[in-house]
Amino acid sequence: MQTLRVAGPDFLLNYLFKNLPGLKKTKIRQVLKYGSVRVNGRVVTSHRHALEAGDLVDLLSEKEAFTARLRARLDFPLVYEDEAILVVDKPPGLLTMGTDRRREQTLYFKLTDYVRAKSPDGRGRVFIVHRLDRESSGLLVFAKSEKTKRALQENWDRAVKKYYAITEGVPAKKEGVIESHLVEDAFKRVYSSAPKRSRRSKHAVTRYRVFRQNGRYALLDVTLETGRKNQIRVHLSDLGHPIAGDAKYGARTDPIGRLALHAYYLSFPHPSTGGPKAFHSRLPKDFETLPREGGQSISFTY
Repeated sequence: MQTLRVAGPDFLLNYLFKNLPGLKKTKIRQVLKYGSVRVNGRVVTSHRHALEAGDLVDLLSEKEAFTARLRARLDFPLVYEDEAILVVDKPPGLLTMGTDRRREQTLYFKLTDYVRAKSPDGRGRVFIVHRLDRESSGLLVFAKSEKTKRALQENWDRAVKKYYAITEGVPAKKEGVIESHLVEDAFKRVYSSAPKRSRRSKHAVTRYRVFRQNGRYALLDVTLETGRKNQIRVHLSDLGHPIAGDAKYGARTDPIGRLALHAYYLSFPHPSTGGPKAFHSRLPKDFETLPREGGQSISFTY
C-alpha cells in the first residue's frame, strides 16, 4: 500500500493524475471504481471527491482493494482481522447466531460469507467464541478455525470484558461487587439462587462503578469477573436497578428502544502468539442523551 499526504485543496481525480505518472484519467477512474483508493481510511469511488490539505490518500494493491470491497459490504464495523481471528462491533438487533429460518440475519452468517469470499477455495469458516444478547451491542471475537476457538476458550478466564450499562435509578453505592450463584430455569430465565450454591448453579461475580448519572438513570462501567449467561442483567436487577429496556429482568422503561448494554472493552491473549490484544468501542450515541416524555432529553453528568 502506498500512502500520499495531500498538500492543498484538490479533486481526487486531478490529484491522482498529477501524482501517478503514466496513468491516464480513464485508468484512474477504473482504479477508483474497484475500491482501490482510500481517503483518511475510507474507500472513495467518486472522482470528484474534494480533498483538503493533510488528507491521507491510500493506494491499495489488488488484494487489499478486494478485501476493502468485501468489508464495505458488511453492515457492521469489522474492528480487527488477522489469520486467526476477527473482532467485530455488533450493532443492537443482530443475533450472534440463529436458527436456520433466521440464519442470514446473524453475525455468524455474514462473517462466514465474508471469509468464504476471501478464501481461494471458498471454504473459509468462522467459529463462535462467545456471544452477546440480540438487543445488546459491542465487541465480539470470532475464530477462523476450531483450533483457534479452543485456544481462546481455554484461556477465556484471562480475558477482560467491560461494559456500559444504563440502569433505572442510581445505585446507592457508587461502586461495588455483586456476587451470587446463578441458575437457569426451564423457561431459560436466569436468577440468583438462595441462600446457597446448588449443583445446578454457577458462581458469578460482577464489579460496577457509577460513571455518570442524571437522577433518573445511571451509566455504569461494569466488569465481568466471570462470564455467565445474562450475568450483568441478573446482577443489576438484584441490586434493585435493572438495565433500562430489560423488561425480562424487571425494567419498566425503555428510553433508547433496546437493551441498554454495550460491550466496550475486550482483551485476551492472542491464540497464536500469546501476546495481549485489546480492543475498545466508543460509547454508543444513543447512550449519551436519553429521551423522556414531552420531547425533552436527559443528558448524563459526571
